[in-house]
Amino acid sequence: MPPLPDLPVRAVLDELRAALDDRGGAVLVAPPGTGKTTLVPLALAGLDGSGPAPGGTVLVAEPRRVAARAAAARMSSLLGTEVGGPVGYRVRGDARTGPDTRVEVVTSGLLLRRLAGDPELAGVSTVVLDEVHERHLDADLLLTLLLDARDGLRPDLRLLATSATLDTARPAVLLGDDDRPAPVLEVAARSYDVAVAHVPPARAGRGGSERIENTVARTCVRALEHGSVLAFLPGVAEIARTASALRELGPDADVLALHGRLPAAEQDAALRDGPRRRIVLATAVAESSLTVPGVRAVVDSGLVRVPHTDHRRGLSGLVTRRVSRAVATQRAGRAGREAPGVAYRCWPEGEVLADA
Repeated sequence: MPPLPDLPVRAVLDELRAALDDRGGAVLVAPPGTGKTTLVPLALAGLDGSGPAPGGTVLVAEPRRVAARAAAARMSSLLGTEVGGPVGYRVRGDARTGPDTRVEVVTSGLLLRRLAGDPELAGVSTVVLDEVHERHLDADLLLTLLLDARDGLRPDLRLLATSATLDTARPAVLLGDDDRPAPVLEVAARSYDVAVAHVPPARAGRGGSERIENTVARTCVRALEHGSVLAFLPGVAEIARTASALRELGPDADVLALHGRLPAAEQDAALRDGPRRRIVLATAVAESSLTVPGVRAVVDSGLVRVPHTDHRRGLSGLVTRRVSRAVATQRAGRAGREAPGVAYRCWPEGEVLADA
C-alpha cells in the first residue's frame, strides 16, 4: 500500500479510535484539507496500515452526490486501487462497490432509505456523518434514526460526526451516553494565507447595481492573474448567466460548471486539473468535502440558495440569502488549500454578515 499523506488529522487518529472503542461515539472538528473526509474512514476500516479494525463496513454519509463520489475516488487513489475495491460509493442511480469494499460512501438520503429496510444496519461497524454543520432534513432525520438504532438494536454501532465548522456542544450531547457528552477532538488547519479583497457590484443606470452574475464574471477575469478560479454562485441559473457573461469577456481559461444536476462525467471534469487555467463556477457543493485542484483564487457572490417553508401559506421552496460569516470564511479557505491565495468577496467591505 502506498504511504498515505501526512495530513493534520493523523495526529488524532489513535485518540479517535480509542474514543469510538470506549464510548461508541465522538465528534471531530477539522477544517478542510486536514484529511477528515479521506484519512479518517480509511483508519477506521483498518486500511491505513495502522493495525486491525472492527469487522464490518464503515459507512460515510455525505450531504451531496458529487461529494460522495469525489471522496470515494480520492480514498481509492490514496490506496492505489480502483473505486469499487476497498473503497466504493453508492448514490442515487449509481453505485460502485464490490465484495472487498470496507469503506462505502453514500448520500444521507440513500442511507435513510437503507435504514428503512434494515434498521440495524447489519454488517456495518461505524457510520461517519460528514459535514454535519450542513443542517437539512435528511441529515437531522438520519442522526435521529442512527441514535435510535444504537440505543435499541445496535448498541455496538459506532457513530462519528465530523465538520469543518461546528458548535460541538449539541452533537456531543446527542452522541454521548450515561449523561456524559461524547469526546470532542479538534484538528488545526494546515493552510496557506488567503488575502481578502472586496469587489461590490458596480453602479448601473438609474441608480441600480449590476447583476451579481456580471460582478462575478468580471471579478473572475481579474482573479485569473493568481491561477485557476473557483467561483461560488447560488444556483444553476446564475451559473449559466455567469458563463454567458464570461464568454463575452473571453478570458484565457476553460470555464466549467460544478453542481449537483450535472452528469457525473462533467462533475469529474471540474474536479480534475487541466493544462490551462480554469474558472469553475460552483454552487455550495464546492464548499466542503472535496477539493478543486489548482485553485488559487475564490470569487464569492455572497449568496446561497436554501430551502424555506412559508408556514402561513403552507408552501415550501428555495430562497436566496446572504451567506453567514462562517460560510464566507469556509469559502475563502478554498483558495489556500494548496498555496497562498486570494478571496474576492462581491459585497461591500463594511457589510456585516450573520454568525450563522
